[in-house]
Amino acid sequence: MNTTTRFACSTAVALLTLTAAAEARTLRLNHNNPEDHPVHLSMQQMADEVEEATGGSVRIRIYANGQLGTQRESTEQVQNCSLDMARSNAAELEAFVPSYGVFNLPYLFESEDHFDQVVAGDIGQRILDSGIEQGIRGLAYYTEGARSFYANKPILSPDDLNGMKIRVQPSPSAVRMVELLGASPTPIGWGELYSALQQGVVDGAENNPTALTTARHGEVAKHFSLDEHTLIPAVVFISNCAWDEMSEEEQAALSTAARNSMISHSEAWRAAAAEAIETAKSELGVEVHEVDKAPFIEAVQPMVDEARASSEEMSGLIDQIRAQAQ
Repeated sequence: MNTTTRFACSTAVALLTLTAAAEARTLRLNHNNPEDHPVHLSMQQMADEVEEATGGSVRIRIYANGQLGTQRESTEQVQNCSLDMARSNAAELEAFVPSYGVFNLPYLFESEDHFDQVVAGDIGQRILDSGIEQGIRGLAYYTEGARSFYANKPILSPDDLNGMKIRVQPSPSAVRMVELLGASPTPIGWGELYSALQQGVVDGAENNPTALTTARHGEVAKHFSLDEHTLIPAVVFISNCAWDEMSEEEQAALSTAARNSMISHSEAWRAAAAEAIETAKSELGVEVHEVDKAPFIEAVQPMVDEARASSEEMSGLIDQIRAQAQ
């Protein structure tokens, strides 16, 4: 190969590289968990897979700890296309896409296996797709396990909640559930909850076991009561603008990567939750209590009745989800 030919080839390779770099897009994804949280790790898996599958034409840069805003703020930014992607949970997404509200009904799922089956199937996909018209295109669910109450006293029955101020997410369903259980629901941002517990602004909260460790809530709330009232998933979603700018091949790669990370996340989550329980007990001095769930189930039954009456769609979703447990 002569000098002229080598120069031409080198120039062509350089131009191809520059073109690929120019066409590559980096999607910004915001969420409110720390970088060692299982959901962050699963989203990083998704990001790594989609970058490899697209040859680097699609990259995802993940912003942890709410760097780009709260869950509500980042959802609104995705809607108006000022942010590409976000992770929120069904409790807060209910205000934007009503069908996510079905996940907020207490004691709807009989087990985590039942939950996994529902979100990985047709029902789960229909709910993810139901937000497209609102500018929230769902890609995957990440289980965050069962949510339970924690405070500086055991909560073994609804009677123990009487008169307590319980932090809830800004979700109508969360507020209603705590009201039915006899407590005073108090919406507070996640980043403010540690100090609110420490200073007595609230008497307790409800979340999964990792809240005790990754958010260090076990330092200021020494009793975790396993009433396991809800299984509310995290949801990762993308703006319609970012989605439409991708080729069909890139869209398929992202969808596949998101689903793969969702499936592998389930097993990783269970291990992380079990580890959080042990760490909370051994290092933070948290007492973990088994709970008779029957009185809790009875107290919140009006929520299910009200949800059924709210719309045919919601009533149908409840029936379909319960049928999959049989």
